[in-house]
Amino acid sequence: MRKATPILCLALCLALPGCNALSGVGGWIRGDAAGEAARPLPYRASFTRGEDRRDLTIRVQAPASATVDQVRESARFEATRYCIPNFGGSDARWTIDPVTGDWAFTRDGNEMVFNARCLKR
Repeated sequence: MRKATPILCLALCLALPGCNALSGVGGWIRGDAAGEAARPLPYRASFTRGEDRRDLTIRVQAPASATVDQVRESARFEATRYCIPNFGGSDARWTIDPVTGDWAFTRDGNEMVFNARCLKR
């Protein structure tokens, strides 16, 4: 048993760096490879805080042809960036358009304007 312990420790030490390589392969199989995670957001977004600190107005610079689905991650990133450090979570309640059932927005030139509220704390 004494001889097996150093061999086991050596095997574990040599296997650990391989875990990172295998996670990349697993991501490739699932379709969420590291290359996609490193891809920049498609549109520039910014936020302003409302009178109530939980409320946000998020402006996304997008062409007039852009849809909510195309700008969603850019808007969500800004909400997350604000909500996590200030309220301890990334969950936000987005204002919903009753007609479409999707996020409500207004257009202001080349900007899509969304409203959200941080939910944690």
